[in-house]
Amino acid sequence: MRALNSNINPSSQTFKDNVVEMKKLIELLETHLKTSRFEGKEKSIDRARTRGKFLARERIELVLDKDSPFLELLPLAGLEKKGGFGAGGTNVSGIGIVSGKLCMINSNVGTRKGGSVDQTTVFKGLRIGDITRECKLPTINLVESGGANLPDQATIFNYGGESFREITRRSALGIQTISIVFGNATAGGAYIPGMSDYAIFQKKAAKVFLAGPPLVKMATNEESTDEELGGAEMHSRISGVSDYLAEDELDAIRMAREIMEFIPPTKPHFIPNEKIKEPLFDPEEILGVVPANIKTPFDVRELIMRVTDGSEFSEFKAEYGTTMICGWTKIHGYPIGILGNNGVIFSESANKAAQFIQLSNQKNIPLLFLQNTTGYMVGKKYEEGGIIKNGAKLINAVSNSKVPSITLMIGSSYGAGNYGMNGRSYDPNFLFAFPNSKIGVMGSEQIAGVMEIVQRASAKSKGTPYDEEQGKMIKGMMMIEAEKKSSVWHSTSEMWDDGVIDPRETRNYLGFCLAILYNQKIEGAKSFGVWRH
Repeated sequence: MRALNSNINPSSQTFKDNVVEMKKLIELLETHLKTSRFEGKEKSIDRARTRGKFLARERIELVLDKDSPFLELLPLAGLEKKGGFGAGGTNVSGIGIVSGKLCMINSNVGTRKGGSVDQTTVFKGLRIGDITRECKLPTINLVESGGANLPDQATIFNYGGESFREITRRSALGIQTISIVFGNATAGGAYIPGMSDYAIFQKKAAKVFLAGPPLVKMATNEESTDEELGGAEMHSRISGVSDYLAEDELDAIRMAREIMEFIPPTKPHFIPNEKIKEPLFDPEEILGVVPANIKTPFDVRELIMRVTDGSEFSEFKAEYGTTMICGWTKIHGYPIGILGNNGVIFSESANKAAQFIQLSNQKNIPLLFLQNTTGYMVGKKYEEGGIIKNGAKLINAVSNSKVPSITLMIGSSYGAGNYGMNGRSYDPNFLFAFPNSKIGVMGSEQIAGVMEIVQRASAKSKGTPYDEEQGKMIKGMMMIEAEKKSSVWHSTSEMWDDGVIDPRETRNYLGFCLAILYNQKIEGAKSFGVWRH
């Protein structure tokens, strides 16, 4: 493959100014991530320490292999949600390596609101379940939770049951779940270990019951202690709910790692066996390449050459549909097809991308979508030229593609351009965002401008004068609200992505995701839906 050449001048003032602006966004990202790592008040943490407990993130470190990467997912879920338990909810989730095997790990933050489950935690868990099933990953649940947060019960009850169902469905597919119970697993939470393939209970710590002593007393007038009703020894010796009785936390984690040793490994589709080439250009330069201001255009090839092996890229139809860049390359030795926007999507761009997706499916090569577009081109000329049928052709190809996919939002993600570039509703296996990115039906100025035109037309049809002062005020308020709702912090809070990442870490994120995707058989689509010509 041919290596790409850069046209960027890192010494230019524009480049330097952009680095400054991007670093401000990364500092804000780090601030939010620091907030998400909050594991409870000092009093709660001190109480856990006196009881010999590890914290949620410490348990993850202990269960992982030495030097294993950990791809944390949805750390900022619920960031802007009022009334919730804060960014990330009360669960830390991500993918790492345990006993030499890729594994999904979920760790309840028992020192944060007692590990109770709010709405954010439930919906985050459902997305984690989707990734686990699609990537065929065994799961280790590190359980310590007070169950559903009762004030949220009306909004989470129906959805909470889905997480139990998915454990058993994965089991039927041979995707196994190990649950270690370090503390409370009450009410609905008792079904987490109950439905797992393997359940490990910690002696004198695990409390697993459908109803605690006070509720049992109220319902049946029966008196019992926590240990009698749902202790680890009772469940290990009498009920059979527990499969392994652990002396302490370290013993429980040792048991989980031992079980993982005997879980059959998957047969990888492909493992790189060649020496990996580093990019020819410094990934640090991405901060100057990708504009902090999404209105500033840039050549997506400049990003591609800073994340691919040897900065190599075999471009497809380079002279045709030039606002859509398509081509094949490798990242950390894994073959991948890349589609990247260089602006608005024209008919030619859509046609090229649709053909490229078909070819990648023929070759069983995963796809990476780099989103930076205001959407499909509009106007009389383009409607006559069939922008709808050609745009639909791309959406058809994305919808029916069977190869695994990753989407990365690097700028604008507006309108049906989000759909054609494999947005959240098209089920990419992973979707990440840069801190400068924005998403919505259209930009804030366009939304406010369209509404102004509509209001002026409405006033004219009624024969009343248009109030210029009031109109200006409404337009300004609408722009502020639209800008806020299109920000990456709002979209990640709503779980429209799986995480906001530092652009300099793009290659590492993509490489690890590809290792996960290539860990199972990859087979592209053999047919696509009907499209107009």
